[in-house]
Amino acid sequence: MSTEPHVPGAQGAPPPAPPKTAGPRVKPKSARRRSREFALQGLYEWLVSGAQPSAIDAHIHELDGFGKSDAAHFDALLHGCIQQAADIDAVLAAHVDRKTSQLSPIEHGVLMIGVYELQHCVEIPYKVAINEAVELAKSFGGTDGHKYVNGVLDKAAAQLRGPEVDAMRAARR
Repeated sequence: MSTEPHVPGAQGAPPPAPPKTAGPRVKPKSARRRSREFALQGLYEWLVSGAQPSAIDAHIHELDGFGKSDAAHFDALLHGCIQQAADIDAVLAAHVDRKTSQLSPIEHGVLMIGVYELQHCVEIPYKVAINEAVELAKSFGGTDGHKYVNGVLDKAAAQLRGPEVDAMRAARR
């Protein structure tokens, strides 16, 4: 038995172990996810302060990381949700347990984005729209807000995209 110290890479020595990571690898955010996050920030500002959409838009465009987002999707979400807020809240009213004005501004904004995507972004599968809203709620909302968002948007999806939801449920049987 040798008393020589172990030298990595020395002849007969085992190869060094790869460095350990601090946890599971985090997938980088997509441009669409970033656009949803920025739209949520803008909707939060609008819901809380009532600021003008043009001022909110200019402010958000200056934020770090905005260049990595899908600017067209951000514009559609922010301006579409604000312009159609009454119609979106009417859809939500059928599925929430209180007035939308009594929802936390984060959950309200997340739900607005989810309903807007369900109504106007038919290229996005309804399950993806719901999942993206749930992820926003997990990142920015209260402890169990994501569960509330999931339940409300699941009901809204059945109303707004009935045939797609029915086909998905039938395929699982």
